[in-house]
Amino acid sequence: MSDLQKAWAKQRLNAVPTETFDETQEEETGTLSDLPDHFDDDSSSASSASSTGTIIPSPSQNLFARPQGVPRGRSYQPIPWTTYFERELFLHDDSSPESPRLHAYLTSPVGKGPLFVMHHGGGSSGLSFAVVGDQIRQQLPSAGIFSIDARGHGSTTTAEGQALDLSLETLAKDLFDALQMTRREMRWAELPSIVLVGHSMGGAVVTELARSGLLGASLLAYAVLDVVEGSAIDASQHMHTYLSTRPTGFPSLESGIEWHTRSRTIRNSLSARTTVPSLLRKDDRNPGDARPWKWRTDLAATQPFWENWFLGLSSKFLSARGGKLLLLAGTDRLDTELTIGQMQGKYNLQVFPEAGHFIHEDLPEKTATSLVDFYRRNDRSALVLPPKVSDLLRQGKKV
Repeated sequence: MSDLQKAWAKQRLNAVPTETFDETQEEETGTLSDLPDHFDDDSSSASSASSTGTIIPSPSQNLFARPQGVPRGRSYQPIPWTTYFERELFLHDDSSPESPRLHAYLTSPVGKGPLFVMHHGGGSSGLSFAVVGDQIRQQLPSAGIFSIDARGHGSTTTAEGQALDLSLETLAKDLFDALQMTRREMRWAELPSIVLVGHSMGGAVVTELARSGLLGASLLAYAVLDVVEGSAIDASQHMHTYLSTRPTGFPSLESGIEWHTRSRTIRNSLSARTTVPSLLRKDDRNPGDARPWKWRTDLAATQPFWENWFLGLSSKFLSARGGKLLLLAGTDRLDTELTIGQMQGKYNLQVFPEAGHFIHEDLPEKTATSLVDFYRRNDRSALVLPPKVSDLLRQGKKV
């Protein structure tokens, strides 16, 4: 390069204004855009990579800016029951002071729509069916949802000093009484068409109520979720081992929800955020306790009733009147009596191998689809009966 060219280039460079990089200014003026929300897939087949995302910076972003706050991850915030139900009921028979004050959640059916009557399993609550109930109503808008808290569970209370009675006969009577008191409370002329749905212990309860015939013509059908006599009795023998491994309390509701999802006790975080708050209560008696949120239900205290719940369940399930549906998380749970009954077409069977024990909470949409289809197959109002012979003769028609 000649001396003349060098002088010209130097002159051009000196004419360009110099900008210095100021990191402080970059921090004050720059912000990162919000991270995208990710679909919360807690199914067993979900990849662990689904909770992470790749951020591609745009030219307008300041790459050297420090993030403002922490990135939004999975939420463990509780979801209130009002998200799913129109009202809660506290039902008490004033003529019997010793009767429990039964607590239930209700969304009334529309017109002549059916009422899905839900009963939870041991240690759970009526909110166990909140998310699946919402899915049912999305698929069948005329449906109503009634979900009860059993004695010793949720917000149902008994008289102070009264011994805990969780016998099958008592729980079935409580469910029937709750429906009758709800009918009077809501001023229904009669009970709507009913589909009973029970999970685990609740499956034994709805089967007992169906077998009793107390609901009469109101009962269309009943569904039992992941409970079979043989496997339930076998599992009860290992219950104490399970109880010894779970925490006795939690620092907060959020940590309780997190434990349920991380341990995959409930595999759907939306269900866990809805259900878990009703399973815990804050114990303020010991101010120094680092884990003040304790279990509402003492599952170990229910042991005397385990055999009563499940013994003879298979024969009861097959013999009660009404349509029958069994939803399982695995075919290995079927015992001999149910296997034979299924081969004879005595009930409908559906298996969700990707779900855990809480089928309706892990897979609420699929469970709702099964229940709605089950109702439609048993809906008597959709039947068109042929005319009676006497009516045809009266009309002068040949038979």
